[in-house]
Amino acid sequence: MEKERIAILSAAVVAVIVALAITYLTDTQAEEGTDYSDPYNWAYYGLGDGKPVDVFLIAPTVDTQDEYNMSISDEGQRTRFYGALEMERHLYGDSARLFAPYYRQCSMKMFDIEPSERVQYEEIAYSDISDAFRYYLKNEASDRPMILAGFSQGAQMCYMLLEEYFGNKALYDRLVAVYALGWPCTEDMVSKYPQIRPAQSSTDTGVVITFDCEAPEITDTAIVPEGTWTYSINPLNWKTDGTVADSSENMGACIMRSNGDIKAEIPNFCGAYIDAERGTLKATGVDPDTYKPVVSFLPSGAYHIYDFEFFFENLKQNLDDRIAVFLGAR
Repeated sequence: MEKERIAILSAAVVAVIVALAITYLTDTQAEEGTDYSDPYNWAYYGLGDGKPVDVFLIAPTVDTQDEYNMSISDEGQRTRFYGALEMERHLYGDSARLFAPYYRQCSMKMFDIEPSERVQYEEIAYSDISDAFRYYLKNEASDRPMILAGFSQGAQMCYMLLEEYFGNKALYDRLVAVYALGWPCTEDMVSKYPQIRPAQSSTDTGVVITFDCEAPEITDTAIVPEGTWTYSINPLNWKTDGTVADSSENMGACIMRSNGDIKAEIPNFCGAYIDAERGTLKATGVDPDTYKPVVSFLPSGAYHIYDFEFFFENLKQNLDDRIAVFLGAR
């Protein structure tokens, strides 16, 4: 019995030490921050000189290994991170100069826990994004027009930048648009922050272009839980109501590999309409067995990881249209 007590006590002591070590490392990591004057901490920095507009591009979740926040010095993680950005470079890189920081994003495991428990790790991720954006503003932006762009966790970070920085009118007046795909834009966010303005058409500026796509039968996902309503705009007809756009209005999907290589380009890929109950974008004519959710916490028919790929050519054209309107108004 005495040996068992000692073993139990030892295990308890070890558990406490481990917990304290994790807390210390997390707090230290948050306090130290990331030095964005170091080129090592940028995936893209001014990529595409000569373009009239900048895109501050924020990568989605790629870290499937860490418990909390990604290490940006881990070469394997950096490779996956860069590959995810290369996918989005196909969308934005022809039209704009790109800036994309490495950041200590929340790992995939964080999306399996309660949002209230995730907040401390989201704050670490956002502290990097805020520091990188501040560095960009100080050293590169001048008065150049800018676009914020991000998918999934990257979109969440875009909203947080809008909240912190774009209440400033002078900065907001330089904002062409925000492409925040795959993260809900709620009524609460819009009411609290007037600078978060959901797009209403194909050419309004200073607005947020947002949607998350799913099969018609889906009623609940980790991205948009049942009972949540989100603003969306249909990237096929640029309407915000339930008007159905059929596949003839889809200029083309671009399906990519995780390193950014193009796997397939498919004209008239799918149709879409906005669901009145959820606000989500319903993709029609898609085979859920072919386009699987990939991540464990999403059901079959949740097309989240394909949000910009399914509507790629329409989004790319829209980017050019909004830039042209913004520059013309200037």
